[in-house]
Amino acid sequence: MAALAWLGAEFALGQATLVATYTIAGLGVIIIVGQAGQIVLGQGAFVALGAYAQALLVHAGVPALAALPLAAAVGALGGALASLPAGRLGGLYFGMSTLAFALIVEEGLVRWESLTQGAAGMLVPAFALGGWRADTPLAQAGVSLAAVLVAFGLCARLLRSRIGRAWQAVREDEAAAAACGIAPAAAKLRAFVVGGSLSGLAGGLYAHWIGFISPEQFGLVFSFELLMLAFIGGARQLAGAAWGALVVVAMPQAIAVLRDTLPGDWARAAGLELVLFGAVIVAVILLRPQGLARAP
Repeated sequence: MAALAWLGAEFALGQATLVATYTIAGLGVIIIVGQAGQIVLGQGAFVALGAYAQALLVHAGVPALAALPLAAAVGALGGALASLPAGRLGGLYFGMSTLAFALIVEEGLVRWESLTQGAAGMLVPAFALGGWRADTPLAQAGVSLAAVLVAFGLCARLLRSRIGRAWQAVREDEAAAAACGIAPAAAKLRAFVVGGSLSGLAGGLYAHWIGFISPEQFGLVFSFELLMLAFIGGARQLAGAAWGALVVVAMPQAIAVLRDTLPGDWARAAGLELVLFGAVIVAVILLRPQGLARAP
């Protein structure tokens, strides 16, 4: 509401579109980290796979709406591949393997120039459905909101199912879950498939909203942003994805505005946004360790 009143409707709708897109990607992190209890440090790779799959399919003539499920499927495949070391590794060691997977994906996108155009990046046309194009902030926000509602509905249904209860059992005590007849490896695989598909869907939408994608957009900083998103909002709650996305998207904009009001050399100090952003994140973690989605 503040952005709407202060900076205008188009800017506010554009930010709302990004919040909704980050929310979908954040749901993928919450499924893997908050529900299944696994450490993932390379979630940005799943978003990148979905974004490039969407771009390539649209360039090949596939309608954008039909390409979105395929982009989600590519993200799910990436999640399945990233989960393979979970059979032999656990904890931080497995988290490092997901980081290695993200580095491999980023390097592959850079090197495979014949397909991805490498570091030069790819232009992505506006989201289109028949003769209608989502080329206005209002249309993009509407499509993103619809996608968020569908994603929330599917995730809520999963968490109420046997699959969701299996994730929670593995998260709390893997040995006890195995003793109760739950296959931990299969539960982890399903979590990564679902988390990867959500991130792939977010990547497909993100490609249309930004209009241009390149490998460096989905680097390690982006993966860490998604991880921070989950912990700021609350990794155990689906609503935490929305709260975390709101902070991650809005905070850099607020810091940029604040920077213009600072006197003297403070306004020109290098890295000021990162310092202030880090301070805000630390404050949120200290004051609301369970995340913004939970009552203190």
